Amino acid sequence: MDGSVNQAVVNNAAHKRYELAIDGHIAAAYYEKADGVITFVHTEVPPELGGKGIGSKLVRGALDQVRAEGLRVIAECPFVKAFIEKHADYQDLLKH
Repeated sequence: MDGSVNQAVVNNAAHKRYELAIDGHIAAAYYEKADGVITFVHTEVPPELGGKGIGSKLVRGALDQVRAEGLRVIAECPFVKAFIEKHADYQDLLKH
């Protein structure tokens, strides 16, 4: 794996998604935002990037930004939900 995986996760607000661009492909976590809550609805990782931990890197980067913004999280997306369940350090972000 080359150094391109060190790319930053970017919030593309116009498209309502966090993006991670690697080797000409974009992994994306789509969201809706309202009233201090961000709802992750869908995550896409291109097949070319599958199995490399790209989805986890994307979600970790997105959640770090969400924390910095002081938002609460609703994880409708199964991938985001599973990531938060596996990483206790992000569970405090969940809206109860």
